[in-house]
Amino acid sequence: MSEIIGFKVGEEIIDTQTAQERGLSGEEIIFDNSIESLSIIRHSCAHLMAQAIKELYPDAKFFVGPVVDEGFYYDFKTTSKISEEDLPKIEKQMKEIAKKKLPINKSVMSRQEAMEKFKNDELKQAVMSRITSDSFGIYSQGDFEDLCRGPHLPNTRFLHSFKLTKLAGAYLGGDEKAEMLIRIYGIAFADKETLNAYLTQIEEAKKRDHRKIGTEMGLFTFDEEVGAGLPIWLPKGARLRRRIEELLTKALMIRDYEPVRGPEILKSSVWKISGHYDNYGENMYFTTIDDVEYGIKPMNCVGHVKVYQSSIRSYRELPLRFYEYGVVHRHEKSGVLHGLLRVREFTQDDAHIFCRPEQIKAEVSNIIAFTDSIMQAFGFHYEMELATRPEKSIGEDRVWEVATQALVDALQEHKISYKIDEGGGAFYGPKIDIKITDAIGRKWQCGTVQIDMNLPHRFMLEYVDENNQMQEPVMIHRAILGSFERFSAILTEHFGGEFPFFIAPTQIVLIPISENQHAYTEELRKQIIALGAYAEVMDKNETLNKKIRNAEKQRVPMILVIGEKEQQSGTLAIRDRREKSQYEMKESEFLNMVEKKMREVSF
Repeated sequence: MSEIIGFKVGEEIIDTQTAQERGLSGEEIIFDNSIESLSIIRHSCAHLMAQAIKELYPDAKFFVGPVVDEGFYYDFKTTSKISEEDLPKIEKQMKEIAKKKLPINKSVMSRQEAMEKFKNDELKQAVMSRITSDSFGIYSQGDFEDLCRGPHLPNTRFLHSFKLTKLAGAYLGGDEKAEMLIRIYGIAFADKETLNAYLTQIEEAKKRDHRKIGTEMGLFTFDEEVGAGLPIWLPKGARLRRRIEELLTKALMIRDYEPVRGPEILKSSVWKISGHYDNYGENMYFTTIDDVEYGIKPMNCVGHVKVYQSSIRSYRELPLRFYEYGVVHRHEKSGVLHGLLRVREFTQDDAHIFCRPEQIKAEVSNIIAFTDSIMQAFGFHYEMELATRPEKSIGEDRVWEVATQALVDALQEHKISYKIDEGGGAFYGPKIDIKITDAIGRKWQCGTVQIDMNLPHRFMLEYVDENNQMQEPVMIHRAILGSFERFSAILTEHFGGEFPFFIAPTQIVLIPISENQHAYTEELRKQIIALGAYAEVMDKNETLNKKIRNAEKQRVPMILVIGEKEQQSGTLAIRDRREKSQYEMKESEFLNMVEKKMREVSF
């Protein structure tokens, strides 16, 4: 669906008829599913939802209703008790209002007028206190109005393809010390077909939720006695992680990366030198030892800087590539914690490259190629985004310009199209963000490549050049997976728990039919493990069918049922879950196949 619905004049959208009557012109607004159009549709739909809530719950007061990645939401409060069961009722009211084809109009009010108008509404007062402007935009439709800068659609008749998705609590302004408000999320599109496709994706996502699958497969758990956002890896989940680490480590060694390890707690003085104390301190954990303040590391970079400083460096050594599967801690608010996707402790596949300025392009180019090999191994489509200097940053303009251009050159060399995230860089340098698309079309932020000319300067890093002069190296921060926790969650949802054979937590389940086959089955298990795969023997006192069902619930790729016939003949009966077939194979042939499967994927 695509049509011109009006013209954008300033921050207001005027419908075509009104524009003609007033003799106005401006940017054409197309009603479709483009990013720009959806932003306007969803912003307008947020107000439609607020109007419906106000009609159903007259004492409702509203805070803010922005457009976000997952659609839109509104924060509000009311004395009525509202639950997710009330969402269909609110949605029905929204549809009734939309059918009235109410014009959406904008007016402007001075701060003094607005303060007087909303003097009895503490949430509106809170909104205005966060805005420095001397005037406010007011959008109205029917008898509903709210503070808003817009723009909005010209009429409610365009709002017909929406769905309220969930209800949650939210602190006023994100302040955990402030009062709790109700937050209702929704989604909206230009047409019902796109909405229905999205809702189908959401249902599929629920089935693939890594928290649900992780529990079913026994991958990880959380314990309130341990603390929120602190995952506990169970044996099967740890095997999944270990296998990814093994593949990654082999690839790093081939690419001349050296393993290092820094401490997990460092004096605050080094975090002050690095800039983390002032620019990232609110996300860190601190403690005091012998009257000296220490910070638990939120990143591995300072430790790697200290590795570099441990020796006098020559230009002949560069580039130096250090890697560490470093455990880091970050203070995430409890409201944003989400399974393995958002935690307070996680392990990064972190690396830092120290090089000469003229080596930046080649090193970034190698990282891009490395990234491509990993993404292909897991079947991910991916895109890259160049994030530029943020408002809160350190360093000289010239340094930022050189670093940013090096990233651009590397992307262009690989003929990679990229988006630009203005102001989205790290506080110490520009970066490339790696965003992957999973099996059901969702995009995930994973790895990053960051150029840093500031930390080397702050820590006075040097190398001796070919003229025996001291020069300052460039530091490249690089994580391709992002973190093992987040990447494991994404993999789980991407495959729906049906992991490829080469990384499955348990590749093979062996089921002996009777006690007579236990010794043979155990010997076969040891041979499989020697090949790098993991085999589990199911020998509980249960029926054969129940054992097979349990293995299938665990989504194990292969099940081998071993009876007297198989033991005597050396021919194995195989149930192949990935191939959805059953077949027989000589033991030697089977072991060769397992070895081949474990070697067929590399980074």
